[in-house]
Amino acid sequence: MTAFHAHFQPTREAALALDASDELAPYRDQFCLPQTQGQPVVYLCGHSLGLQPKTVREYIDEELQDWAALGVEGHFHARRPWLSYHEILTAQTARLAGAKPAEVVVMNSLTVNMHLMLVSFYRPTPERFKILIEADAFPSDRYAAESHLRWHGYDPQDALLTLQPRPGEAAVRQEDIAAFLHREGETIALVWLGGVNYYTGQVFDMAEITAIGHAQGCVVGFDLAHAAGNIILQLHDWDVDCAVWCSYKYLNAGPGAAAGCFVHERYAQRPDLPRLAGWWGHNKDTRFQMPAGFDPIPGAEGWQISNPPIFQLAALKASMDIFDRAGMMRLRAKSERLTGYLEYLLRDRALPGVSLITPDDPAQRGAQLSLQIKQHGCALHQRLAEAHIICDWREPDVIRVAPVPLYNTFLDVLTFVNALDTAHREVLVSS
Repeated sequence: MTAFHAHFQPTREAALALDASDELAPYRDQFCLPQTQGQPVVYLCGHSLGLQPKTVREYIDEELQDWAALGVEGHFHARRPWLSYHEILTAQTARLAGAKPAEVVVMNSLTVNMHLMLVSFYRPTPERFKILIEADAFPSDRYAAESHLRWHGYDPQDALLTLQPRPGEAAVRQEDIAAFLHREGETIALVWLGGVNYYTGQVFDMAEITAIGHAQGCVVGFDLAHAAGNIILQLHDWDVDCAVWCSYKYLNAGPGAAAGCFVHERYAQRPDLPRLAGWWGHNKDTRFQMPAGFDPIPGAEGWQISNPPIFQLAALKASMDIFDRAGMMRLRAKSERLTGYLEYLLRDRALPGVSLITPDDPAQRGAQLSLQIKQHGCALHQRLAEAHIICDWREPDVIRVAPVPLYNTFLDVLTFVNALDTAHREVLVSS
């Protein structure tokens, strides 16, 4: 139980009072809320696709207008010149990631960026050739890791290691991660974990994992798809080697939005690192001279391949402006209270067959609780959808719920739990 629980009450009046005292409450009005019959639904799926900021239309319309008016000259004379558009996101992205500006770049999609990082940072030797992931990593991470193992001639059955939780537990204990790295570290070329596990919502101690991994001679990288815009990141200070993330979940940049990438500054002047090169990663001073030899831009920008998609960046810019105004410290503080309220209400109802697999400790979770449903979980999720509650179902038995601090309310959380309670009783009766 969290420290917040002593101040919570399971009533509508209590939820409304919490919302009334919430300094971030006005940000909800800056997003387009899906509606049914003219009323907003309870949207608790920001861990999968964030809501649209209302300013996105304006930001994209400006680029459409400049394209219509300027044609190719928009690269130089648009209100936000396209040639350098990705650079206007650099400072905001660095603040979000806890990085130096030269360490971050917005480009490509999540798994493409992961592949680019694996090309450069998975450098196996006969003695050190294994990759470590979590057992229930997002499938794309596993597929990408396995493909690189095979590319280098290794059998994933032997070379892909997985962190397993203890029997009967869902989250991996930090002490077990440390013990695993101490035991197997000399054979591991790359540690690649989700900063926040997509299924359980567990936040990994990235600072400690990086320190232990480095002490064992491993390169350490993270998939931050469920961490960026969700938890406080300090990638530079944690000494992480590389990381990638998407921007369509908590960062609200829209489906298929441009992704992000971090490369620690120690690699900024390493043109010798193997990489898949492209024109946009070439030295800006000589790029348009079309030289034959590739001269990478120092820092993360040197991993760029192609010029960025402007409309996607415009949508991301709209959301990042909101993040900058709200501030991750305030967002994280509200997130802990929202998630703590959700946990409190679920434990107060004590629904039979419904349990939490997300850690109790607020430091080990973000804006997500994963509910394990022992029986009729899919039917229960369907009843929630019929009650205009949007969350998601993950096989075999989990409903993921994400109260996002930018646009969700304490009343949303109470409404969800009330609907879950009702649906649970209806499903039990009908079964």
